[in-house]
Formats: sequence, structure tokens, C-alpha cells
Amino acid sequence: MTLWLTVLVIGAATYGLRVAFLARGTPGALPPLAQETLRFVPVAVLSALILPALLQPAGALDLSTGNARLLAGILAALVAWRTRNALATVGSGMAALWVLQAVLR
Repeated sequence: MTLWLTVLVIGAATYGLRVAFLARGTPGALPPLAQETLRFVPVAVLSALILPALLQPAGALDLSTGNARLLAGILAALVAWRTRNALATVGSGMAALWVLQAVLR
């Protein structure tokens, strides 16, 4: 019962947030402060998802050279910085991870 109640509450909150923007009457028009703040949401969410996986692959902080995920992440960050190409970044990061996992095992 708790699970279904949680799902319903989260669903209602999500629906309420979406309706609140539509009910304002001017779709797409947000205050400048809200626009500036929302620009940083994707970076914050992506960082919150990726950094724990890179820095704590086994559940504890691992900054060693044996951490294949961290090394692949650093390489992917360098590719992203130099090329500004998402496909090249993901491809190089995944290739580096596979190679490093094979070599470091």
C-alpha cells in the first residue's frame, strides 16, 4: 500500500508542477531569474548521476589508477572539452572503459 501511495503522491506532484506552468496563461514566458536558474539543472543532474559512478565504483571512494571508470571518465571529459561532440565523447568514453576493464582485470 505504501508503494502505491508513494507513486500516486509523486504523480500528483509532477502533474501539479506541469499544470502550474500551463495555467499561468503565457506559455514559455518565465521570469528571468527562473530562466537563469533552470539553465543549470541539466549540468547538476548529469553531475549527480555520473560522479558517484566514477568516484565510487565499488561503494567506496577510489581515486587510484586502477579505477577504470575514473580514467575513462577523464578521457571522455577531455574529448568533450576538445571536440564539443556528444557522440565522440560517449564513444571514446565507452571504448576507453571497455579497454581499461580488459587490461586492468
